[in-house]
Amino acid sequence: MARKFGEYIAYRVVLAIFVILGVITVVFFVSRIIPSDPAALWVGAHPTKEAIEKAREELHLNEPVIKQYFYYLSSLLHGDLGVSIRTHNPVTQDLKSAFTATFELILVSEFIAIIIGIILGVYSAVKKDSWLDNLSRILAISGVSLPTFWFGMILQLIFFKYLEILPLAGRVDSVVILEHPLRTITGFYLLDSLITGNFVVFVDALKHIILPAITLAMYPIGLITRQVRSMMIEVLQENYIRTAWAYGIPPKKIYFKYALKNAIAPALITVGLSFAYTLIGAFLVELIFNWPGLGRYAAYSILSMDYPAILGVTIIAAIAYVFINLIVDLIQVYLDPRIEL
Repeated sequence: MARKFGEYIAYRVVLAIFVILGVITVVFFVSRIIPSDPAALWVGAHPTKEAIEKAREELHLNEPVIKQYFYYLSSLLHGDLGVSIRTHNPVTQDLKSAFTATFELILVSEFIAIIIGIILGVYSAVKKDSWLDNLSRILAISGVSLPTFWFGMILQLIFFKYLEILPLAGRVDSVVILEHPLRTITGFYLLDSLITGNFVVFVDALKHIILPAITLAMYPIGLITRQVRSMMIEVLQENYIRTAWAYGIPPKKIYFKYALKNAIAPALITVGLSFAYTLIGAFLVELIFNWPGLGRYAAYSILSMDYPAILGVTIIAAIAYVFINLIVDLIQVYLDPRIEL
């Protein structure tokens, strides 16, 4: 079994490499088809003809596209994603700080989505056709159908403008970070502030992440709630659940230990797919909340036709998507013995 599991992992890793290579290839050639002049963008405002020609040579833009592609792959193998046309910094350097900000936001939003989605899904199935079930179904449908930008702005109006209890935007207050400098270890503000004992920054960072995390979590909450509810309704009809009732086992133990264990496996696929959505959905949410992550970086890069940065963000998103799906598949295989390797 262990050998087959190892072979399965190796097989999936090889497939993942081909998927990522395919994404890189498609995005690279599409970026070269779009009518634009990266050399003119590179030299900035009021470029001279000589400066543009020099930039073309530096960026290998005079070479055939296929040769540019192999130059890019060669650099990529050495961990070099090129230099951003907009910021003139190495793309890896820009992505490093943006990635930790986005990943921290995604982790918090996924945590919120999984906890709320599972609890709502379980109680919605247990109290089927009751007011609680109807309410959770309305919430689930609303979470899936409401536009993210609209919901985010409504939260800003309520909690910032009217209640004045949460900040409007940003990752941390600039005054707080000046008075209480944060020593960066992992790039995750919540974790770094806890590790270094900087609780003032921790509280401020927590306040700043609540609204964007809830906004980003709404769609996954809807998906997870609906998936868990439908699977729990089926599982609760099984004979072993009736037997558990007959033995007088406490309801919470039946719901969350026996029934949920068998209902959760299909929901894991939803969690994996929702993670991918969260990564893409973060683009808009980061713009609304001025969150200095991958989404805001990608949006500015797209507006300025910054090809190296767009490719860098795409590669990071593809790797994250493939990796999360691989992890979800492995957990599903581990939890459900009916799945053949």
